[in-house]
Amino acid sequence: MSGQSQSSLTLTRRLAARLARPVDAGVRARAALHVLDWSGCAMAGAPSAAGQAMAAALKDEGEGKCTLVGARRHASSLTAAMLNGALGNVLEMDDVDKRAILHPGPGVIPAALAAAEASGTDSTVFLDAVVRGYEAVIALGRAVGPGHYAFWHNTGTCGPAGAAAAASSVLGLNEVRTAHALGLAATQASGFWQTRHEPASMAKQLHTARAAHAGLAAALLSAQGFDGPLAILEGPQGFFAATCPGADPEAVMADHGAPWLIEQVSFKPWPACRHAHAAIDAALAARAAGITPDQISAAELVTYADAIKFCDRPDPASIIEAKFSLQHALAVTLLRGEPQLSDFEPEAFNDPQVKALARRVSVRAGDPYLAAYPARYGAGLHLTLTGGAVRAFDHPDALGDPENPLSREQLAAKARRLARHGGFGLEAADTLVSAALGLAAGGSLAAFSAALGAPPPQEAPHERG
Repeated sequence: MSGQSQSSLTLTRRLAARLARPVDAGVRARAALHVLDWSGCAMAGAPSAAGQAMAAALKDEGEGKCTLVGARRHASSLTAAMLNGALGNVLEMDDVDKRAILHPGPGVIPAALAAAEASGTDSTVFLDAVVRGYEAVIALGRAVGPGHYAFWHNTGTCGPAGAAAAASSVLGLNEVRTAHALGLAATQASGFWQTRHEPASMAKQLHTARAAHAGLAAALLSAQGFDGPLAILEGPQGFFAATCPGADPEAVMADHGAPWLIEQVSFKPWPACRHAHAAIDAALAARAAGITPDQISAAELVTYADAIKFCDRPDPASIIEAKFSLQHALAVTLLRGEPQLSDFEPEAFNDPQVKALARRVSVRAGDPYLAAYPARYGAGLHLTLTGGAVRAFDHPDALGDPENPLSREQLAAKARRLARHGGFGLEAADTLVSAALGLAAGGSLAAFSAALGAPPPQEAPHERG
């Protein structure tokens, strides 16, 4: 480090040094699972209104080597990062780091993929880049604190750093140039939670698109000698000073007890806000215990404060509101079982039975879930039955968290369902799953990219069952 001690270096320099360590095969295999998960989410998001609008807005951008998910053309790396970055978050099924309270995949993976396709590199380089990108975005996200999250969308604000780290890894930038890329990425941090208050807003997808684009652009610029502010994180007019009241910049370098932070990231089995997942798990446990909706006279959900803040919505009137409604999630799950994408569509949230059951649900924040958050995303469901008996269902960890993991087979099944929702046939969905999982063993990156393109004609998508 040119004779400098670690303590004398800026946070971007120290973070770049942390990212430089080698990635082993086991962690690379874990990264392939996240690539698979993102792929399904992006393929399902491509035909959405937000996905189609983004694609239309970018249609005049030039051709290039890089795959556009669900499209029949290729584009430049920056265009691909922008479009693909918008798609993974559309259906609210993307992976999430519960302590950083952000989604790493939608920003990191599109940037890594675009950089890898443009440079013609292989799957090993690509997966190593994904691991390093997750490390950067999560390290920053876990440090920003509740004062930042109160107003800022962590995925949007921290995402550029993750995308920059991933792209820098693909480009083979040294520690100094990676630090400059991180500085250029962090100065582009953006994304306000106001979008959550306006159901028609698609800005959340713009946040993830810009994160991928900004981070890739930062790495490309740094590779050409374009310098960034190296003290952007801890400086007196930098990221933490401006946006993170009460937070300690040094927390970026905290030891979180895992060789790589990607190993602590959660997968989402259900198509709703992550804050609603423990409630869904509790409702499924009630169904498994034989409780039927007609037996329930009242339901109380006890969980943590952010779940209430973001998802206390007893009468949702749009798809996004339904995905961010504890009451709807509980009601539709109690009535129908494992929730599908269709269970958050107008037919479901306007269903009289669903609405009637949702009205019997009360929600509040309370322990042990309040004290355990954000290390644990839990909920307890108390059902008062018509005869007066009370049944309780405790779920301290949502399904898909490291403490309550999804299997490789469950993740593959999820990706297949999402690909089918995006218009891909069974054979195309199976090809995508095989290509993504094969990356960990050195499989073809070109074959994986090809599987992400426009779907061939097929039968109608399959939903439930």
